[in-house]
Amino acid sequence: MASVTVVTVPDGDRTPLLHDYQPEYSGGVTEYSSTRSSEEPPPENSNGPKERLVSLDVFRGLTVSLMILVDDAGKAFPSINHAPWFGVTLADFVMPFFLFGVGVSISLVFKKVVNRLAATKKVLFRSTKLFLLGVILQGGYFHGRDNLTYGIDVEKIRVMGVLQRIAIGYLLASVLEIWLVNNTVVNSAVAFVKRYSFQIGAGILLGLLYMVLLYGLHVPNWAFEISSLSTILPTSLGANSQTVHCGLRGSLEPPCNAVGLIDRILLGEKHLYKRPVYRRTKECSVNSPDYGPLPPNSPAWCLAPFDPEGILSSLMAAITCFVGLHYGHVLVHCKGHMQRIFFWLVSSLPLLILGYLLNILGVPYSKPLYTLSYMFITAGASGVLMTIIYFIVDVKCIRKPSVIFQWMGMNALVVYALAACDIFPAIVQGFYWRSQENNLVDLSERLLQSMFHSEKWGTLAFVVLEIVFWGAVAGFLHTKRIYLKL
Repeated sequence: MASVTVVTVPDGDRTPLLHDYQPEYSGGVTEYSSTRSSEEPPPENSNGPKERLVSLDVFRGLTVSLMILVDDAGKAFPSINHAPWFGVTLADFVMPFFLFGVGVSISLVFKKVVNRLAATKKVLFRSTKLFLLGVILQGGYFHGRDNLTYGIDVEKIRVMGVLQRIAIGYLLASVLEIWLVNNTVVNSAVAFVKRYSFQIGAGILLGLLYMVLLYGLHVPNWAFEISSLSTILPTSLGANSQTVHCGLRGSLEPPCNAVGLIDRILLGEKHLYKRPVYRRTKECSVNSPDYGPLPPNSPAWCLAPFDPEGILSSLMAAITCFVGLHYGHVLVHCKGHMQRIFFWLVSSLPLLILGYLLNILGVPYSKPLYTLSYMFITAGASGVLMTIIYFIVDVKCIRKPSVIFQWMGMNALVVYALAACDIFPAIVQGFYWRSQENNLVDLSERLLQSMFHSEKWGTLAFVVLEIVFWGAVAGFLHTKRIYLKL
């Protein structure tokens, strides 16, 4: 089983979400030639003092905060919640931001590899622990807020999830960084491309594989058992077994896409997410774009399972990690701040344009499918956001306004597990006065709703205070030099 340990480290060193130490970068040029063999001596310190990449901490902490915001305030403000199927909203940027940040970290951690086999073994072990932790947190054992029960039938445990997708992206990107880097000194743009040409090729091949399977696989008719689902919505579909009629290929609609087909074959229908976002579409909810009762004559697939972090879509999601690798490579090889910012913006603009053009040409944005257009637009946005934070935090050294995000980024795994996965709120709700509704969490939220004379704005105020609370917790851990390590 995955082990999670709390480590106390000297000031200046700490453990981010997936790595052994805080990525550092040299203030000057860091061009080098690496043989990446087991005989290679340990790298010497580069010229000049090394500085912490505070902007990466802030980026990671801002991402965790954004996840808490959209998850807890999304019901009050459906416009910031995940798009029901097609389209992109604020919530749909959270996962790409996570993956992009992981890619940047990997490029800094593995910029010098002494022993490839040892590094690969370590990556495999850490990926496995992260994947298993994801199964524990999101597999259905914990039932979240407003539900004081726990436990899951292992025959129905959810296999995939957020941490599982991050584990896959981390594994693939780390293998690329360890094994697929040419022994080339970077002294020009051409040399830069040559050094990482194999990684570029691997990303293209992975994208092609995804597109071929997405548009080429034939999706037959399929059936599912409503009785196997933990349905909350009332249903007018009388039979327990429902058949979804497909018999086509190339569909991107909820019932008949290749992403769902592969998950049903490899994982099994019982191990998929039981409340997918398409239940908020007009076909499946009278309260669309929010969850709600089924409309009259709703299609059978409205109650079918679908995993938004499925196997095929996770392959495309890994490319976002590869994009993060590229941005980290720019950080490693470029001389000064403005040169890095220039190349980052030059890299981001084509991604944004490609994503926009693909959407116009008929490849819609879809986070559940992680379509090519969605990958480009969100990866480009990740690059722009990282550039802005880098300029403010590491170039201009304006850090006080973002210190709460920096702290949360230093202990992102703690905040994610306890807050974003609702572990801590569920624990607090377990202590109540006479009635389960009379607990500190619900009473605090109702108090703010009463003070603001609005359920929506009171909920938003509660979520903002929640983010501040977790920032304070992370800050306390930082002062004690305590960081969670997998």
